[in-house]
Amino acid sequence: MTSLIPEAPVRLAIAGIGNCASALVQGLCAYGHDGAAAEGLMHERIGGISCADIEVVAAFDVDARKVGRPLGEALLALPNCAARFWSGPLPGGVTVSMGPVLDGVAPHMMDYPDHLAVREAQAEPIDLARTLRDTGTEVLVSYLPVGADRATAAYAQACLDAGCALVNCVPSFIASDSGWAGRFQAAGLPVIGDDVKSQLGATIVHRVLTRLFADRGIVLAHTYQLNTGGNTDFLNMLARDRLTLKKRSKTQAVQSQLDVPLAPEDVHIGPSDYVPWQKDNKVCFLRMEGRGFGGQPVEVELRLSVQDSPNSAGVVIDAVRCAALALRRGIAGPLEEVSAYLMKSPPVQLPDAVARERCEDFIARLERP
Repeated sequence: MTSLIPEAPVRLAIAGIGNCASALVQGLCAYGHDGAAAEGLMHERIGGISCADIEVVAAFDVDARKVGRPLGEALLALPNCAARFWSGPLPGGVTVSMGPVLDGVAPHMMDYPDHLAVREAQAEPIDLARTLRDTGTEVLVSYLPVGADRATAAYAQACLDAGCALVNCVPSFIASDSGWAGRFQAAGLPVIGDDVKSQLGATIVHRVLTRLFADRGIVLAHTYQLNTGGNTDFLNMLARDRLTLKKRSKTQAVQSQLDVPLAPEDVHIGPSDYVPWQKDNKVCFLRMEGRGFGGQPVEVELRLSVQDSPNSAGVVIDAVRCAALALRRGIAGPLEEVSAYLMKSPPVQLPDAVARERCEDFIARLERP
Protein backbone atom coordinates (compact mmCIF):
# COMPACT_ATOMS: atom_id res chain seq x y z
CA MET A 1 0.00 0.00 0.00
CA THR A 2 1.26 3.52 -0.83
CA SER A 3 1.63 5.48 2.40
CA LEU A 4 0.31 9.02 2.74
CA ILE A 5 3.16 9.78 5.12
CA PRO A 6 5.94 11.54 3.16
CA GLU A 7 8.95 9.32 2.52
CA ALA A 8 11.18 12.32 3.30
CA PRO A 9 10.90 16.12 3.22
CA VAL A 10 10.36 17.58 -0.24
CA ARG A 11 13.69 19.13 -1.23
CA LEU A 12 12.97 22.47 -2.88
CA ALA A 13 15.16 24.89 -4.84
CA ILE A 14 14.11 28.47 -5.67
CA ALA A 15 15.33 30.56 -8.59
CA GLY A 16 14.80 34.26 -7.92
CA ILE A 17 14.89 35.37 -4.28
CA GLY A 18 12.46 38.22 -4.60
CA ASN A 19 9.11 39.05 -3.05
CA CYS A 20 7.38 35.86 -4.22
CA ALA A 21 10.15 33.73 -2.72
CA SER A 22 9.88 35.71 0.51
CA ALA A 23 6.14 35.03 0.74
CA LEU A 24 6.57 31.34 -0.12
CA VAL A 25 9.27 30.71 2.48
CA GLN A 26 7.41 32.71 5.12
CA GLY A 27 4.39 30.55 4.35
CA LEU A 28 6.39 27.34 4.77
CA CYS A 29 7.43 28.61 8.21
CA ALA A 30 4.06 30.01 9.25
CA TYR A 31 2.04 26.95 8.22
CA GLY A 32 4.75 24.49 9.13
CA HIS A 33 5.12 25.12 12.85
CA ASP A 34 3.31 23.10 15.49
CA GLY A 35 -0.28 24.17 16.06
CA ALA A 36 -0.48 26.36 12.94
CA ALA A 37 -3.97 26.99 11.58
CA ALA A 38 -4.66 26.10 7.95
CA GLU A 39 -6.52 29.34 7.22
CA GLY A 40 -5.52 30.65 3.80
CA LEU A 41 -4.34 27.31 2.39
CA MET A 42 -6.20 25.67 -0.48
CA HIS A 43 -5.00 22.26 0.79
CA GLU A 44 -3.63 21.60 4.25
CA ARG A 45 -2.07 18.37 2.95
CA ILE A 46 -1.53 16.90 -0.50
CA GLY A 47 -0.64 13.25 -0.53
CA GLY A 48 0.28 13.51 3.12
CA ILE A 49 2.66 16.41 2.46
CA SER A 50 2.13 19.42 4.69
CA CYS A 51 4.02 22.72 4.61
CA ALA A 52 6.23 21.35 7.37
CA ASP A 53 7.37 18.64 4.96
CA ILE A 54 9.01 21.05 2.48
CA GLU A 55 12.65 22.01 2.95
CA VAL A 56 14.47 24.67 0.91
CA VAL A 57 17.86 23.20 -0.02
CA ALA A 58 19.10 25.59 -2.74
CA ALA A 59 18.51 29.19 -3.82
CA PHE A 60 19.67 31.21 -6.82
CA ASP A 61 19.76 34.93 -7.65
CA VAL A 62 21.99 37.49 -9.38
CA ASP A 63 21.57 40.55 -7.12
CA ALA A 64 24.66 41.58 -5.14
CA ARG A 65 22.55 42.08 -1.99
CA LYS A 66 21.42 38.45 -2.06
CA VAL A 67 24.15 36.30 -3.63
CA GLY A 68 26.43 34.81 -1.00
CA ARG A 69 24.09 35.60 1.89
CA PRO A 70 22.06 33.19 3.99
CA LEU A 71 18.62 32.66 2.51
CA GLY A 72 16.82 34.16 5.52
CA GLU A 73 18.79 37.41 5.14
CA ALA A 74 18.45 37.53 1.37
CA LEU A 75 14.67 37.20 1.56
CA LEU A 76 14.53 40.45 3.54
CA ALA A 77 17.13 42.35 1.50
CA LEU A 78 16.19 45.30 -0.69
CA PRO A 79 14.47 45.76 -3.01
CA ASN A 80 12.13 43.11 -1.50
CA CYS A 81 9.05 44.65 0.07
CA ALA A 82 6.70 41.69 0.62
CA ALA A 83 4.55 41.76 3.75
CA ARG A 84 6.05 40.18 6.86
CA PHE A 85 3.40 37.80 8.17
CA TRP A 86 5.84 35.39 9.85
CA SER A 87 7.67 36.95 12.78
CA GLY A 88 9.83 33.95 13.62
CA PRO A 89 13.24 33.06 12.20
CA LEU A 90 13.64 32.37 8.50
CA PRO A 91 15.82 29.53 7.18
CA GLY A 92 19.52 30.37 7.38
CA GLY A 93 21.22 27.12 6.45
CA VAL A 94 21.14 27.74 2.68
CA THR A 95 23.42 30.28 0.99
CA VAL A 96 22.09 32.02 -2.12
CA SER A 97 24.14 30.98 -5.15
CA MET A 98 24.93 33.06 -8.23
CA GLY A 99 22.74 32.03 -11.14
CA PRO A 100 23.20 32.83 -14.84
CA VAL A 101 22.30 36.43 -15.69
CA LEU A 102 21.56 36.07 -19.43
CA ASP A 103 18.37 38.15 -19.95
CA GLY A 104 17.37 38.06 -16.29
CA VAL A 105 18.04 41.76 -15.63
CA ALA A 106 16.45 44.44 -17.80
CA PRO A 107 18.90 47.30 -18.50
CA HIS A 108 16.61 49.94 -17.02
CA MET A 109 16.58 48.09 -13.67
CA MET A 110 20.12 49.35 -13.03
CA ASP A 111 19.16 53.01 -13.49
CA TYR A 112 17.26 53.43 -10.23
CA PRO A 113 18.39 54.36 -6.69
CA ASP A 114 19.97 51.57 -4.64
CA HIS A 115 16.80 50.72 -2.73
CA LEU A 116 15.07 49.86 -6.03
CA ALA A 117 17.74 48.90 -8.55
CA VAL A 118 19.15 45.46 -9.25
CA ARG A 119 22.96 45.37 -8.92
CA GLU A 120 24.52 42.29 -10.45
CA ALA A 121 26.81 40.39 -8.12
CA GLN A 122 30.44 40.17 -9.22
CA ALA A 123 30.57 36.41 -9.06
CA GLU A 124 30.81 33.52 -11.49
CA PRO A 125 27.54 31.67 -12.09
CA ILE A 126 27.51 28.24 -10.50
CA ASP A 127 26.80 24.99 -12.33
CA LEU A 128 23.02 24.83 -11.94
CA ALA A 129 22.57 21.13 -12.69
CA ARG A 130 25.42 20.11 -10.44
CA THR A 131 24.05 22.19 -7.56
CA LEU A 132 20.58 20.69 -8.01
CA ARG A 133 22.07 17.19 -8.01
CA ASP A 134 24.38 17.82 -5.04
CA THR A 135 21.53 19.21 -2.93
CA GLY A 136 19.17 16.40 -3.89
CA THR A 137 16.63 18.89 -5.22
CA GLU A 138 13.30 17.31 -6.17
CA VAL A 139 11.45 20.45 -7.30
CA LEU A 140 12.74 23.77 -8.66
CA VAL A 141 10.43 26.79 -8.51
CA SER A 142 11.25 29.51 -11.05
CA TYR A 143 10.42 33.03 -9.91
CA LEU A 144 12.55 34.72 -12.57
CA PRO A 145 11.54 38.17 -13.85
CA VAL A 146 9.10 38.64 -16.71
CA GLY A 147 11.06 38.65 -19.98
CA ALA A 148 13.83 36.35 -18.72
CA ASP A 149 13.22 33.81 -21.49
CA ARG A 150 16.81 32.64 -21.97
CA ALA A 151 17.38 32.40 -18.22
CA THR A 152 14.18 30.38 -17.85
CA ALA A 153 15.42 27.99 -20.53
CA ALA A 154 18.71 27.60 -18.66
CA TYR A 155 16.94 26.58 -15.46
CA ALA A 156 14.61 24.23 -17.36
CA GLN A 157 17.62 22.55 -18.94
CA ALA A 158 19.29 22.26 -15.54
CA CYS A 159 16.20 20.44 -14.24
CA LEU A 160 16.42 17.98 -17.13
CA ASP A 161 20.15 17.45 -16.52
CA ALA A 162 19.75 17.06 -12.76
CA GLY A 163 16.57 14.97 -12.76
CA CYS A 164 14.21 17.25 -10.85
CA ALA A 165 10.70 18.60 -11.45
CA LEU A 166 10.01 22.20 -12.48
CA VAL A 167 7.28 24.61 -11.38
CA ASN A 168 7.49 27.49 -13.87
CA CYS A 169 5.79 30.55 -12.40
CA VAL A 170 6.79 32.96 -15.16
CA PRO A 171 5.38 33.66 -18.65
CA SER A 172 8.27 32.05 -20.53
CA PHE A 173 6.63 28.99 -22.02
CA ILE A 174 8.00 25.60 -20.93
CA ALA A 175 5.11 23.32 -19.90
CA SER A 176 2.93 24.70 -22.70
CA ASP A 177 5.67 24.42 -25.32
CA SER A 178 5.53 21.06 -27.11
CA GLY A 179 9.30 20.84 -27.46
CA TRP A 180 10.07 21.39 -23.79
CA ALA A 181 7.07 19.29 -22.74
CA GLY A 182 8.35 16.39 -24.80
CA ARG A 183 11.80 16.66 -23.26
CA PHE A 184 10.41 16.52 -19.71
CA GLN A 185 8.23 13.57 -20.73
CA ALA A 186 11.22 11.73 -22.22
CA ALA A 187 13.31 12.44 -19.12
CA GLY A 188 10.60 11.03 -16.83
CA LEU A 189 10.17 14.37 -15.04
CA PRO A 190 7.02 16.36 -14.23
CA VAL A 191 6.61 20.04 -15.10
CA ILE A 192 3.89 22.49 -14.00
CA GLY A 193 3.40 25.81 -15.80
CA ASP A 194 3.28 28.38 -17.16
CA ASP A 195 2.76 31.77 -15.45
CA VAL A 196 1.21 31.28 -12.04
CA LYS A 197 -2.32 32.47 -11.26
CA SER A 198 -2.75 34.21 -7.95
CA GLN A 199 -4.94 32.58 -5.34
CA LEU A 200 -7.56 35.30 -5.82
CA GLY A 201 -6.10 37.72 -8.34
CA ALA A 202 -6.94 39.69 -11.44
CA THR A 203 -6.72 36.76 -13.85
CA ILE A 204 -8.88 34.29 -11.93
CA VAL A 205 -11.55 36.95 -11.23
CA HIS A 206 -11.56 38.10 -14.86
CA ARG A 207 -11.75 34.51 -16.13
CA VAL A 208 -14.65 33.57 -13.85
CA LEU A 209 -16.63 36.70 -14.74
CA THR A 210 -15.96 36.12 -18.44
CA ARG A 211 -17.25 32.56 -18.18
CA LEU A 212 -20.25 33.83 -16.20
CA PHE A 213 -21.13 36.25 -19.01
CA ALA A 214 -21.02 33.40 -21.53
CA ASP A 215 -22.93 30.94 -19.36
CA ARG A 216 -25.70 33.47 -18.69
CA GLY A 217 -26.10 34.42 -22.35
CA ILE A 218 -24.47 37.84 -22.07
CA VAL A 219 -22.40 38.78 -25.12
CA LEU A 220 -19.11 40.33 -23.99
CA ALA A 221 -18.28 43.19 -26.36
CA HIS A 222 -15.31 44.94 -24.74
CA THR A 223 -13.13 44.42 -21.68
CA TYR A 224 -9.98 45.72 -20.08
CA GLN A 225 -7.86 44.76 -17.10
CA LEU A 226 -5.43 47.39 -15.83
CA ASN A 227 -2.95 46.55 -13.08
CA THR A 228 -0.68 48.78 -11.02
CA GLY A 229 1.84 47.91 -8.32
CA GLY A 230 5.03 49.08 -6.66
CA ASN A 231 7.23 45.97 -6.42
CA THR A 232 10.18 45.03 -8.63
CA ASP A 233 7.90 42.93 -10.84
CA PHE A 234 6.07 46.07 -11.93
CA LEU A 235 9.33 48.04 -12.14
CA ASN A 236 10.79 45.35 -14.43
CA MET A 237 7.68 45.45 -16.62
CA LEU A 238 8.19 49.14 -17.45
CA ALA A 239 10.36 47.74 -20.26
CA ARG A 240 7.55 47.08 -22.71
CA ASP A 241 9.76 44.92 -24.90
CA ARG A 242 9.77 42.33 -22.09
CA LEU A 243 5.99 42.13 -21.95
CA THR A 244 5.15 40.25 -25.15
CA LEU A 245 4.67 36.83 -23.52
CA LYS A 246 3.18 38.30 -20.32
CA LYS A 247 0.42 40.12 -22.24
CA ARG A 248 -0.13 37.04 -24.39
CA SER A 249 -0.39 34.84 -21.31
CA LYS A 250 -2.86 37.08 -19.46
CA THR A 251 -4.95 37.75 -22.57
CA GLN A 252 -5.19 34.10 -23.59
CA ALA A 253 -6.14 33.18 -20.03
CA VAL A 254 -9.27 35.32 -20.35
CA GLN A 255 -10.00 34.74 -24.05
CA SER A 256 -9.94 30.98 -23.45
CA GLN A 257 -13.14 31.31 -21.39
CA LEU A 258 -15.12 32.59 -24.39
CA ASP A 259 -16.71 30.37 -27.03
CA VAL A 260 -15.77 33.03 -29.58
CA PRO A 261 -12.73 35.12 -28.63
CA LEU A 262 -12.94 38.89 -28.79
CA ALA A 263 -11.23 40.78 -31.59
CA PRO A 264 -7.83 42.12 -30.44
CA GLU A 265 -9.08 45.72 -30.47
CA ASP A 266 -11.88 44.81 -28.02
CA VAL A 267 -9.69 43.39 -25.24
CA HIS A 268 -6.82 44.97 -23.33
CA ILE A 269 -5.20 43.02 -20.50
CA GLY A 270 -1.83 43.61 -18.96
CA PRO A 271 0.38 45.48 -16.51
CA SER A 272 -0.30 49.19 -16.73
CA ASP A 273 2.07 51.16 -14.53
CA TYR A 274 4.53 51.19 -11.66
CA VAL A 275 3.47 53.17 -8.58
CA PRO A 276 6.35 53.06 -6.06
CA TRP A 277 4.33 53.76 -2.92
CA GLN A 278 2.06 50.78 -3.58
CA LYS A 279 5.02 48.45 -2.87
CA ASP A 280 3.73 44.83 -2.97
CA ASN A 281 0.10 45.96 -3.13
CA LYS A 282 -1.34 45.18 -6.56
CA VAL A 283 -4.50 46.99 -7.65
CA CYS A 284 -6.57 45.76 -10.59
CA PHE A 285 -9.17 47.87 -12.41
CA LEU A 286 -11.46 45.67 -14.48
CA ARG A 287 -14.24 46.70 -16.84
CA MET A 288 -16.56 44.50 -18.90
CA GLU A 289 -19.18 45.74 -21.36
CA GLY A 290 -21.77 43.37 -22.81
CA ARG A 291 -25.23 42.94 -24.30
CA GLY A 292 -27.97 40.94 -22.66
CA PHE A 293 -31.62 40.16 -23.39
CA GLY A 294 -33.00 42.44 -26.07
CA GLY A 295 -29.51 43.70 -26.78
CA GLN A 296 -29.62 45.83 -23.65
CA PRO A 297 -26.30 46.93 -22.08
CA VAL A 298 -24.66 45.14 -19.15
CA GLU A 299 -21.60 46.70 -17.55
CA VAL A 300 -19.34 45.52 -14.74
CA GLU A 301 -16.61 47.59 -13.09
CA LEU A 302 -14.47 46.12 -10.35
CA ARG A 303 -11.49 47.18 -8.24
CA LEU A 304 -9.41 44.40 -6.67
CA SER A 305 -6.62 45.08 -4.18
CA VAL A 306 -4.29 42.30 -3.00
CA GLN A 307 -0.84 41.74 -1.57
CA ASP A 308 0.74 40.39 -4.73
CA SER A 309 3.40 37.98 -3.48
CA PRO A 310 1.48 36.07 -0.77
CA ASN A 311 -1.37 35.80 -3.28
CA SER A 312 0.83 33.78 -5.65
CA ALA A 313 2.54 31.81 -2.86
CA GLY A 314 -0.81 30.32 -1.87
CA VAL A 315 -0.90 28.64 -5.28
CA VAL A 316 2.78 27.73 -5.60
CA ILE A 317 2.76 25.88 -2.28
CA ASP A 318 0.24 23.45 -3.85
CA ALA A 319 2.12 23.25 -7.15
CA VAL A 320 5.31 22.22 -5.33
CA ARG A 321 3.55 19.40 -3.50
CA CYS A 322 1.84 18.15 -6.66
CA ALA A 323 5.13 18.19 -8.56
CA ALA A 324 6.93 16.33 -5.78
CA LEU A 325 4.22 13.69 -5.53
CA ALA A 326 4.20 13.19 -9.28
CA LEU A 327 7.98 12.80 -9.29
CA ARG A 328 7.81 10.23 -6.51
CA ARG A 329 5.01 8.35 -8.28
CA GLY A 330 6.85 8.28 -11.63
CA ILE A 331 4.46 10.62 -13.48
CA ALA A 332 6.23 12.56 -16.22
CA GLY A 333 5.64 15.48 -18.56
CA PRO A 334 3.28 18.43 -18.11
CA LEU A 335 0.79 17.90 -15.30
CA GLU A 336 -2.12 19.19 -17.36
CA GLU A 337 -4.84 19.07 -14.70
CA VAL A 338 -2.75 20.85 -12.09
CA SER A 339 -1.43 23.39 -14.59
CA ALA A 340 -4.95 24.17 -15.83
CA TYR A 341 -6.04 25.09 -12.32
CA LEU A 342 -2.92 26.85 -11.05
CA MET A 343 -1.41 28.52 -14.13
CA LYS A 344 -2.47 31.22 -16.63
CA SER A 345 -0.96 29.51 -19.70
CA PRO A 346 -1.23 25.75 -19.15
CA PRO A 347 -0.86 23.18 -21.93
CA VAL A 348 -4.67 22.78 -21.91
CA GLN A 349 -7.03 25.63 -21.00
CA LEU A 350 -10.21 24.72 -19.10
CA PRO A 351 -12.99 26.61 -17.35
CA ASP A 352 -11.82 27.09 -13.77
CA ALA A 353 -14.58 25.01 -12.20
CA VAL A 354 -13.68 22.12 -14.50
CA ALA A 355 -9.95 22.65 -13.90
CA ARG A 356 -10.47 22.54 -10.14
CA GLU A 357 -12.45 19.31 -10.38
CA ARG A 358 -9.82 17.65 -12.55
CA CYS A 359 -7.00 18.90 -10.33
CA GLU A 360 -8.72 17.40 -7.29
CA ASP A 361 -9.20 14.12 -9.18
CA PHE A 362 -5.51 14.11 -10.10
CA ILE A 363 -4.52 14.64 -6.46
CA ALA A 364 -6.90 11.86 -5.39
CA ARG A 365 -5.29 9.50 -7.92
CA LEU A 366 -1.85 10.35 -6.56
CA GLU A 367 -3.05 9.57 -3.04
CA ARG A 368 -4.74 6.32 -3.98
CA PRO A 369 -3.03 3.10 -2.77
